[in-house]
Amino acid sequence: MGLDIRIPLGLIFMITGGLMTVWGVFTRHSAIYVRSMGVNMNLWWGLVMLIFGIVMFVVGRRQKWQDDPVGPRPWEREGDRPSH
Repeated sequence: MGLDIRIPLGLIFMITGGLMTVWGVFTRHSAIYVRSMGVNMNLWWGLVMLIFGIVMFVVGRRQKWQDDPVGPRPWEREGDRPSH
């Protein structure tokens, strides 16, 4: 089949989440978090987006690997029949 939407979606979320996480790590004790009661929203939401992106990417790749096997299954080779 064509392109699975989970793969590019996972990449977008991984890149955005990674950038937000890095920004949150570098601005840990900054004054910009006073309005959010001291909670580093960039770090936490960056981690959430990063994890979501990894899950979407892995699930999309796993489905693609299952759809496109590298070689024939043992029982699909010529002359081999499964024994019941």
